[in-house]
Amino acid sequence: MEKPVIYTLTLNPAIDRELTIAAFEFNAVLRAMHARVDWGGKGFNVSRLLMGLGAPSTATGFVGGKAGEFLQAGLQALGIRTDFVWVQDETRTNVSIVTPTGGQYIKVNEAGPAIAPEKQQELLAKIEALASPGDWWVLAGSLPPGVPPSFYAQIINILNAQGALSLLDTTGEALRLGCGAKPFLIKPNAEETQALTGLPMTTPAEIAQAASHLRGLGARHVVISLGKAGALLQTAENENWLAHSPSIQEKNPIGAGDSMVGGLVWALTQGLALPDALTWGMASGAATASLSGTAVGARPLIEELQAQVRLEKLQL
Repeated sequence: MEKPVIYTLTLNPAIDRELTIAAFEFNAVLRAMHARVDWGGKGFNVSRLLMGLGAPSTATGFVGGKAGEFLQAGLQALGIRTDFVWVQDETRTNVSIVTPTGGQYIKVNEAGPAIAPEKQQELLAKIEALASPGDWWVLAGSLPPGVPPSFYAQIINILNAQGALSLLDTTGEALRLGCGAKPFLIKPNAEETQALTGLPMTTPAEIAQAASHLRGLGARHVVISLGKAGALLQTAENENWLAHSPSIQEKNPIGAGDSMVGGLVWALTQGLALPDALTWGMASGAATASLSGTAVGARPLIEELQAQVRLEKLQL
């Protein structure tokens, strides 16, 4: 039996440029000691983690201009397939300026190109043509200018009609409307959940109540990531599971949530039940957080950490 195809969708990607300087000084010309470029986007981060697990995926979304060509070439060099909708304006570039110790930083994000309605329709048509029963679609990140908050919901409706499965990782109104389209799974973090529900998030019972609220909006299953405290899963059957993170020496938590999504969707494509799949998600996120820079976890480390994840069924 063929494994399901995995697609990752990034609507507002970026080239992330980081410059390291000795110290901050304003109204002066500073020299960069080090410069690095990464392919920014939550869906791209998921694709990178999947590569680390030996699972191919196809990255799609909106890109444009020379920056878009640079981004596409970078992803393909990593072995990630791409199938983008091209827009006229340049894909955004985000710039970070940091010191070697990491004690101070400045980060400036561009808004990204405005996406015309006809390009939005082109992407919806592409998704409808690509989606097949049993395939997985990770829909992750913010919306670019011009794209309405209902866009993820439109995509989920298409995927549901095609028999494909969706995992939604976004925030705010886009998350609320996306839930209404009944995605298979959503993965907000604690802060995003509290902002949307207005509910307290202190105890496991309170977090489960917030997850129930999100399911009431339409999501079938909910995973709420809790940082070092792990993650809570509430299933469509109203079972509540708490996954406890393995012990690591944290080096860089940026992108760990995206790695968690990658590990989770990978495990689901292997036929694992949701609670067991969550342990792979936790291990993948922890693996990435334990590495320096923008590196993501690979299978040997993820397997080692997965054996340390403790899964607890809550009786609430």
